[in-house]
Amino acid sequence: MVRCLKELNAKTVFGYPGGAVLYIYDELYKNKEIRHFLARHEQGAVHAADGYARVTGEVGVALVTSGPGATNAVTGLATAYMDSIPMVCISGQVPTALIGNDAFQEADTVGITRSCTKHNYLVKRVEDLARILPEAFHIASTGRPGPVLVDIPKDITAAKTDFSGVPDKVEIRSYKPVLKGHIGQIRRAAKLLQQAKRPMFYTGGGVILANASEELTELVRLLGAPLTSTLMGLGGFPASDEQFLGMLGMHGTYEANMAVSRCDLLVAVGARFDDRVTGKIAEFAPEAEIIHIDVDPTSISKNVRVDVPIVGDVRHILQQLAPLLKEPGFQEKRADLAPWWSEISAWRKRECLKYKQNDTVIQPQYVIQKLHELTGGNAIVATDVGQHQMWAAQFYRLDRPRRWLTSGGLGTMGYGLPAAIGAQVARPGEPVLLITGEGSLQMNIQELATCAQYRLPIKIAIINNSFLGMVRQWQEFFYESRYAESDMSFHPDFVKLADAYGAKGFRADRPDQVEPVIRQALAEEGTVIMDFRVNREANVYPMVPAGAALKEMILL
Repeated sequence: MVRCLKELNAKTVFGYPGGAVLYIYDELYKNKEIRHFLARHEQGAVHAADGYARVTGEVGVALVTSGPGATNAVTGLATAYMDSIPMVCISGQVPTALIGNDAFQEADTVGITRSCTKHNYLVKRVEDLARILPEAFHIASTGRPGPVLVDIPKDITAAKTDFSGVPDKVEIRSYKPVLKGHIGQIRRAAKLLQQAKRPMFYTGGGVILANASEELTELVRLLGAPLTSTLMGLGGFPASDEQFLGMLGMHGTYEANMAVSRCDLLVAVGARFDDRVTGKIAEFAPEAEIIHIDVDPTSISKNVRVDVPIVGDVRHILQQLAPLLKEPGFQEKRADLAPWWSEISAWRKRECLKYKQNDTVIQPQYVIQKLHELTGGNAIVATDVGQHQMWAAQFYRLDRPRRWLTSGGLGTMGYGLPAAIGAQVARPGEPVLLITGEGSLQMNIQELATCAQYRLPIKIAIINNSFLGMVRQWQEFFYESRYAESDMSFHPDFVKLADAYGAKGFRADRPDQVEPVIRQALAEEGTVIMDFRVNREANVYPMVPAGAALKEMILL
């Protein structure tokens, strides 16, 4: 197995040992080419592999033991599955003869993970390992990426066989992802782009996964059309570009949501029309013809009916489309977009993200704006889930891909810290910033020990409102401010906790302390926790209530 990992160029593994994987760990111990990072919980190990995969584009690798080791990994697998992250998780299993006998630390790992992996394997012969592992990496990284689990019984890890090497090329008869789009459909898309008076691009995580940011940026600038992005697509197009209208959806900008509601052509690129984006489906882009470019054919017309489906790799399709838009006569026959941009300018004047910062109480948006300013917008940003996640998406404006790590589909609290670890391991020379809440951070806070052990210089910003913030916001809006079990006033002193874990801790209680704390944190070499005590009842705006149309936004 270790020889396979080396030949597959997997040089980093995140894991946690146990009885069923001790033969594997013994081989890793003897090996000097594969780095292993010891997490403090299997969920942390899988999230770290996820973060590593997101920033590198490579397959992340996690290694866990049988039974509770595998079940602890399930949340990490489900997180990666929902966000289409390439990963291989290797789990130990009880010896083959004991499977089904309720042996110590036995679990039906293949059965448990079937719904949250792209594919999974139970290895029954040691001779199959050199075939299965390359297949797992191939499946995880091609088509619509996703996690693959390889469950290996202990007797298989103890057995011996001759190593014949991994195959040069993996061929799976029943698995043939489409790369290039149908040229007829691409020509139809080009014709619609030429005719549209109010075109709009809507991009998702598929742009990042396909490494198609350059192609997308060139195409959108060539057309001069506006663009909006999902939470997962942030960084796929420069946020500082005038053509970028911000994120759309439940907490999207006023201009992005209004433009989608008013456009006559919507070009969806690597996005899946999930409920947080569409709002009320019957009123989503009601005036638009829709082009949908996606590698996953099951996503086409799954939630929203589209007019021009194009199945294939996003990067390949954009490369096929661009020459058609550069053909002689295309630009001359295009519709004038000036009136469309005039409408958009009027929506922008609403300044939907504005907030008021006084001299006494720290506003969370102010903290994130200062983090963006003082890092030059160049940090790799990981987040947990909740209000701070949405404020980070709105105010830490990303100009480059693979700088944004967040749990978009599953919404996993506790994701951020281990994901930041994976990112820092992958990019040791770059600044990694975790924006989290006091609730989310405590869900996998044990991974601070991993940060200390490997001296990872992650900077952690806690947007501390002593509430489960997004739960409290919904309770305020829709449950008459009955804050049932969302008050998190009792939490540790994070400055002292940082010291206990060998990190540095700083706290800001007033607005004038925010910038000095950030500067101090950035100057430190190791892990730093910044505890920002913010306005307890600040809300994320705009907000589209669940089931409402995008244009039915609640504004500040």
